[in-house]
Amino acid sequence: MIRNGIDRIEDYARLFEGQRIGLITSPTGLSRDFTSTIQILHERFHLTALFSPEHGVRGDQAAGAFVDTYNDPITGVPVHSLYRKDSKRLTPEMLDEVDLVVYDIQDVGTRYYTFIYTMLYALEDCAKAGKEMVVLDRINPLDGVTVEGNVLKAGYQSFVGNYPLAIRYGLTAGEVAQMANEQMNWKATLHVVPCGGWERNMLFPETGGLWVMPSLGLPRFESSLVYPGTCLFEGSNLSEGRGTTAPFEMIGAPFIEAEKLADEMNGLKLPGVRFRPVYFKPSFSKFQGELCRGVQLHVTDYRAFKPVETGVRLLFTIKRNYGEFSFLPPVKDNARPFIDLLGGDNIFREESLNVEDMLRRFREESSAFAKLKQQYHIY
Repeated sequence: MIRNGIDRIEDYARLFEGQRIGLITSPTGLSRDFTSTIQILHERFHLTALFSPEHGVRGDQAAGAFVDTYNDPITGVPVHSLYRKDSKRLTPEMLDEVDLVVYDIQDVGTRYYTFIYTMLYALEDCAKAGKEMVVLDRINPLDGVTVEGNVLKAGYQSFVGNYPLAIRYGLTAGEVAQMANEQMNWKATLHVVPCGGWERNMLFPETGGLWVMPSLGLPRFESSLVYPGTCLFEGSNLSEGRGTTAPFEMIGAPFIEAEKLADEMNGLKLPGVRFRPVYFKPSFSKFQGELCRGVQLHVTDYRAFKPVETGVRLLFTIKRNYGEFSFLPPVKDNARPFIDLLGGDNIFREESLNVEDMLRRFREESSAFAKLKQQYHIY
């Protein structure tokens, strides 16, 4: 039986007893029998505060929606936002309410996913305040071995990439926390409650677990599997499938020729994936209510599939064939385009660089990162 950190909490009760606990969590903070971590800590120990990431601790906030302070209607515990317009940090006032900060959110093993930075910000804030932090570890659904993509460069930090990780980094949240704590010299008092029974080469379907959506944009395991590659389209004027029932699995725009694009992509014979022409109208986000044409990625072999390479090749195929394609401009004046923040550098906008050279560079960086990360493996 595979257990996440919350399922082993009785073995580590000494970390929590007698402490005022502040919990950072989301709807994925659940035990194996679907009891929420909020309820477990509230009933078993002294839970004094909840800290809300993007989407809220109960998952009732939309993507990108700022969260205000309120009382949790089920436990009555105050909820403080870590997704405010002016900051995503723990404040000294928040930390005054607790002795120990606990983190329990399911990660998806991809650098763009914001929860990992909520954890790292909290770890740094705890180090500065002299507070202890516990990460209730969870399995990486994309396995703990495979590494893909480039490593984020200095000067390109943002909330979709704030630490030098590869795009698909092959670590658990607890391992990322240990790695950052040492490499950044934060010297936080960090405890990781490890998973039990998980082997590094396991993909989520092999764990016997039930998929709980980490966020509404990743409704299925397949969504999270393609996400390291197709999330790059968030930096472009193409729909990444938001506002459909298959976000990140469908890519398109009104100007795409669906059958032609599917034929060209299938002609590349990329491992573990087939492309199907699709037509869709997003109910929100880009091209809301407009007919989009494009492709859906159908993963035929979870092991062989390379999401980052697939996403990069799809992006450059569209960029080459459609003059209407563009990268989105910066959201703010004097800011970097979003594709730079997702890409971790400006490599996607280097006109002189072809896709083969880019992927060669990606493989070199991911290989180096794969060697580096081994010293932080818990499993």
